[in-house]
Amino acid sequence: MFTQKTKPFLYLGFFYLIFSLIVRVVFLFHPITTASFGFFEIIKIISLGILNDILVFIITCPFLAVYFLFLSNSKYKSPYGQIILTALVLLFLYILLIPNNIFKQYGGSLAEIALAFIGLKIILFSLMLFLPNQRLKIRNTLYFITLFLYVVLIVFNAVSEYFFYNEFGLRYNFIAVDYLIYTNEVIGNVMESYPVIPLFLVIFAVSLAVTWFIYKKTKQELTDLPNLKQKLILLATFILLVGISLSGLHFTTQIKSSNVFTEEIEANGLPKFYWAFTHNELDYFRFYPLIGQKTAEANFLSQYSEHTLTRNIISDQPELKKNVVLISVESLSADFLEHYGNDQKIMPFLDSLADRSLMFTNLYATGNRTVRGLEALTLCIPPTAGESIIKRENNKNKFTTGTVFKAKGYDVKFLYGGYSYFDNMEDFFSGNGYGIVDRNSFKPEEITFANVWGVADEDMAKKAIQIMNTESKSGKPFFNHWMTVSNHRPFTYPNGRIDIPGNAKSREGGVKYTDYSLRKFFEMAKKQDWYHNTVFVIIADHCASSAGSTELPTDKYRIPAMIFSDGFIKPQKFNKLMSQIDIMPTLFGLLNFSYQSKFLGQDVFKTEFQPKAYVATYQDLGFIKDDHLTILSPVKKIKQYSLSPKPGKLAPQFNIYNDEKILKTPDQKLINETISAYQSTSCWLKTNQLNH
Repeated sequence: MFTQKTKPFLYLGFFYLIFSLIVRVVFLFHPITTASFGFFEIIKIISLGILNDILVFIITCPFLAVYFLFLSNSKYKSPYGQIILTALVLLFLYILLIPNNIFKQYGGSLAEIALAFIGLKIILFSLMLFLPNQRLKIRNTLYFITLFLYVVLIVFNAVSEYFFYNEFGLRYNFIAVDYLIYTNEVIGNVMESYPVIPLFLVIFAVSLAVTWFIYKKTKQELTDLPNLKQKLILLATFILLVGISLSGLHFTTQIKSSNVFTEEIEANGLPKFYWAFTHNELDYFRFYPLIGQKTAEANFLSQYSEHTLTRNIISDQPELKKNVVLISVESLSADFLEHYGNDQKIMPFLDSLADRSLMFTNLYATGNRTVRGLEALTLCIPPTAGESIIKRENNKNKFTTGTVFKAKGYDVKFLYGGYSYFDNMEDFFSGNGYGIVDRNSFKPEEITFANVWGVADEDMAKKAIQIMNTESKSGKPFFNHWMTVSNHRPFTYPNGRIDIPGNAKSREGGVKYTDYSLRKFFEMAKKQDWYHNTVFVIIADHCASSAGSTELPTDKYRIPAMIFSDGFIKPQKFNKLMSQIDIMPTLFGLLNFSYQSKFLGQDVFKTEFQPKAYVATYQDLGFIKDDHLTILSPVKKIKQYSLSPKPGKLAPQFNIYNDEKILKTPDQKLINETISAYQSTSCWLKTNQLNH
C-alpha cells in the first residue's frame, strides 16, 4: 500500500533530483566558476548536493500530501456533500459581504485571495457533487494540473538559479529577495535581457512532457483512494520524514568549504533563499566576533587626530564655496579603463578625463550593490552586516555629505534616471534632506530612450544641466549627486550613439554608452556659466561582477575614481590604498571646509591617514591593510589572507591584488583592527550616534 500510494512522490522526486543534478553539473563547468576541482572533490560536491536535494524535496512534499489527504468519495454522499457546499457558500458570502471580516482585518490582499480560492473551490466541489459520473475525469484533470504546477516550479526554479548564478556566481541570496519585492524592475530587466518567450515556451514544453509522463504512470492511484487509516499512516510518515529532513538540512548547511564555489554548487537554492528572506539584517553582536566595546572604539578612533567620534575638522585656508557634482557610475569596474590595462578602448572619454584629474588609482568599493556604493559616498562609514542602511527602517536623520553641504548653504539634490522608490533610495535621500529628481520629474518629450531601469544616461545628463542652471541662478552653490543607470543589464540604449548597436545587449556596449553620455554631459557643462566654479567627482558605485573563488575576491572590488575641476584641481595620481568612504572627506579637504564630522572615512592627504579599505558582502566583512585581507563572517568566524599583486604590464601601483592565500597563523593586530572597525560602526548605528 505504502509503495503504491507514494508513486507520485517517487516520480516527482526522481525528476527533481535529475534536474538538480544537471544544474549542479552546469555550475561545475560554468565560466564564472573560476575554481578547479579534483575528482574526489567533485564526487563530494555531487554526493552532498544530492543529499541536500533529497532533504529539500521531502520538506516540500507535505503540500502534495495535503492534496491527497483531502481526496475522498465519501464526502460527496448525502448529506455531507450538501453540508460542505453550504458551508463553503456561507464562508464566501461572509468574506464578500461582511465589512470587518477576519480576512479584511488582516489587511493586504488576503481577502481577495481568499475569495478567489473559495469561489474556485465552490465551483469544483459543485461539479464533483452534482456530476458523479464525471467525478473521476474532473479529479484526473485537477491531479494533472497539480502535478504540472509542481513540475513547472521545479523547472522554473532551476532556470532561475542558473540565471542568478550566471549574474552573481551564487545561488540565491538577499538580492533574490529584493527581486521579489521590486517585481516591475526585475521582470522588466529579464524581459529586456533575455529571449523570454522562447525561454518560457521551452519551460512550458518540458514541464508539460514531464507532467504527462508522471501522470500516465501514477493516475491509477486515483481510482483506489486510501481510507482514513491509510491516510493517517501516510500523514504520520510524512511528518516524521519532514522532521528528519529539517534536522539533516540543518547539519548539511553547516558544512563549510575553503572555496566559495564548492559551497554554492553543493548547496540547494531553496534553503539559501529562505535564509536570505529571514536574515536581511544581521545583528553584529550576535553573529560576529567581539572584543570589549571600549577597547574596540579606542582602537578604531586612534586613527584620527582627535580620538573621538565627533571631531572638529579645522582648515587653515579660506573655504571654497564651489559647486560639487558627484557622479556615481553604475557597475564601473576599474578594468574597463585603459589606465588599468583594458585594451578595448570602451571608455575613451573617462580615460582622457583621468589624465586631467586627481585620479585615485588604488581605491576599493565597500560592496557589490548600488545601495552599498550610495551608502559609502553619502554616510562615509564602513559597511555593516545585512542590508545597506539605505534599505533599513532607521535610515533617516543621519550625518551625511548632504548634511555638511546644507550647513554651508548649498542646495542639495539626488538625481536618478529611474524611479527612486527602487531600493528605498527616495525614502533614504528625502529623509536626509536631499531634494529628489528622478524619472517622475521628466516630461514625455524629455525622454528619447528608456528601459526598465530608467531614462538613458544622456537624457539624465540633459536634465541635470537644466537643474544646475536653475540652481546657479538662485545665488546658492549646489551639490548634486547623480546616480547613472545605463551600464546595467539589459545594456540597452539609443542606436547611433556608439559603434555598438543599442540592442546588442552587451556589457561593452553599456560601458561605452555610459562613457558617451558622460562626454555629452561635460560638453554641455563646459558651456555653462557655473562650470569653472564646479568640482566634479566621478566614481563607480561598485564593480561589474563580484564572483570569485573566495568570499571577497579583492580584484572584484577595485573601482576607478577621480576629482576634476578645470583650473582648480591639478592632475596627479594618488596611488595609496584607500576606501570608497574616503572620497568625500578628501573632497571636503580640497575645498578647505571646516566642519564638525562624524565621518569614519578620512581625508587621504592628511598626515594621520592610514592606507586601508573596507570590502563586504551582506555577510562577509573584509578589511584590507598591509597586504592582508581579514574577513569576519557569521558565526564568529575569522579568516585572513595574504595578498599578492597580479603581475601585469602596468606600474605596480596600478596592479590589482588577485592572489589570495589563506594564512594558518593570522596577524592578530589586524584581526583586532578589523573587529574594532565593524563592531564600533555597528554599535554607533544601533545607538543612533551617527545621526546628526
